Amino acid sequence: MSPENAPDAAAAELERLRAEAAAAEAALKAAEARAKLAAAEAAAARAGGADGAEPAAEDDADPPAADEPSAEPEPEPSAEPEPSAEPEPEPSAEPEPSAEPEPSAESAKPAASDGPLDAGDVQRIVDGYAFEGETLDIGALVNGEPLADAQIRIPLAMLNRHGLVAGATGTGKTRTLQGLAEQLAAKGVPVFAADIKGDLTGMATPGEPSDKLLARTKGIGQDWKPEAAAVEYFALGGIGTGVPVRATVTGFGPLLLSKVLGLNDTQESSLGLVFHYADEKGLPLVDLADLRAVLQYLTSDEGKAELKGLGGLSSATAGVILRELITFAEGGADVFFGEPEFDVQDFLRTAEDGRGIVSLLEVPGVADRPELFSTFLMYLLAELFELLPEVGDVDKPKLVFFFDEAHLLFKNASKDFLAAITQTVRLIRSKGVGVFFVTQTPKDVDGDVLAQLGSRVQHQLRAFTPDDAKALRSTVGTYPKSGYDLERVLQELGTGEAIVTVMSEKGAPTPVAWTRVRAPQGLMDASPAAVVEQAVASSTLLPKYGEPVDRESAYEMLTAKMNAAAEAAEAEEKALEKAKADAEYEKQKAAIEKKAQQEYDRLLKSTKSRTTTRRTTRSSSDRVVERVIGSAATTLVNSVIRGLFGNSRRR
Repeated sequence: MSPENAPDAAAAELERLRAEAAAAEAALKAAEARAKLAAAEAAAARAGGADGAEPAAEDDADPPAADEPSAEPEPEPSAEPEPSAEPEPEPSAEPEPSAEPEPSAESAKPAASDGPLDAGDVQRIVDGYAFEGETLDIGALVNGEPLADAQIRIPLAMLNRHGLVAGATGTGKTRTLQGLAEQLAAKGVPVFAADIKGDLTGMATPGEPSDKLLARTKGIGQDWKPEAAAVEYFALGGIGTGVPVRATVTGFGPLLLSKVLGLNDTQESSLGLVFHYADEKGLPLVDLADLRAVLQYLTSDEGKAELKGLGGLSSATAGVILRELITFAEGGADVFFGEPEFDVQDFLRTAEDGRGIVSLLEVPGVADRPELFSTFLMYLLAELFELLPEVGDVDKPKLVFFFDEAHLLFKNASKDFLAAITQTVRLIRSKGVGVFFVTQTPKDVDGDVLAQLGSRVQHQLRAFTPDDAKALRSTVGTYPKSGYDLERVLQELGTGEAIVTVMSEKGAPTPVAWTRVRAPQGLMDASPAAVVEQAVASSTLLPKYGEPVDRESAYEMLTAKMNAAAEAAEAEEKALEKAKADAEYEKQKAAIEKKAQQEYDRLLKSTKSRTTTRRTTRSSSDRVVERVIGSAATTLVNSVIRGLFGNSRRR
């Protein structure tokens, strides 16, 4: 090719590429038109739907052919859309093939390229989420765009097989929790959830519609309307706005308390011995002051003998536990322990209209006391396990427990603590209780516990570091095989979208589904403070738990015992001092009397040689001398005693 002809060839090639792009765009528009027409008017598409689409394709293909500079290259690209238009009468005669262009249309969009699903994949997912019993709607399947007719659900009867809601901060976990809780309550199932940030209080207030919200809900087939749930507010230890929730130290137990205090395994077992001692001695451990009193007694002189009798508890270990306990109490944690102790069965209530009551526990200062918050939730769950009767498999759970910030529970947990959690989660389903752990990544939950969870709603994960990338790959490896590139999709999910798989009614996992989650019907923000305060003031539980009760317990018992021992020791010490003083007094008195007697004998001896004629006078004189000597002796004794003790002689 000569240099003179090079610009013309380049221009021709450019025009040819433009023509091809225009033809491809025309074909795409034609395919979209056919797909929409087939979905909206299946019967009409059988008769003549393709006839309307074919001219449109031809009209769209004409403009590129009209460009004069590319007269010769135009027949090639203009001929390309024609084959795609010529077969149109054949698909139009059969409604099933008419839907085939839809995947090709969606595959041209960025979202679909991440995880394209063909018609067979979509149908398998739809069939996988078709259940016979009652269900909760999670959202609509996404395949490039949400498919309103492909709803992703979870069987109500399988919620006691537990679940996981995970995702990075700001990806929609809280709204997923709120939506599930609202649907559960509407079906008569009580719900418990910890409200860490305070925005779940909006469940008591009807939501506020907006154009954006209504467009979103319409796109996923949700008939959205504002609606409030029946909500009861609780406050941990009475700090905050809500009915106070307290626990006794005995009810909390040594295992959970060791987790809160950060004790090692040896200290944890030693604390168990202290609880055993208190139980044997009939010392009620109501609050932290009671436990401190027991430890102080065992490390005191009065309790050393009993400390040795416990076996395995050294004074050094007891001292460490006591110091940790004092620090814990000084941080304000003592208000969480006391009476009246909360009855967890008050979480299993329904409203007069049959709706389940949503119990929201306000947790102030969770950033300061995260271990206490998570461990207290575990205590409530353990109480439910202990108190509720066995019910087996039921049509709907008796309670669903949302365990928010679950990673705090497993952080630095001992083997015994993890074993207790695993056992509780494994067995509590037979009590009709479902547990949903809410956290950032599945790796935050212990593997043995994660294996007990039947349903998973995974929001977006982020991989900014090598550790994040490793965690992402680990998460992907735990899902059933699907048509998605999950390692990529999980990073590109939008806010309010999630990868979902649940346990079917047959106990098998459902297909993995990219889901756009339903919007809550309550307010997606905190309710006004006045609304919350009014709800708490009118609560029927406030008279039962509102005021703390301070009855006689270990602190008062041991204080009285130690005071009595101190008084007895003081009395004994005074008696010893008095006996010592009396002995010294008698000793000094005896010495003085002895000396006086010796003086008396000397005087008697010196007068023995006197004549008999003076005996009468002598007898009189002797009596005078005796009185003088006696008086002198007494004066001398008193002087000595006064000098020793600073007081007069005791009588």
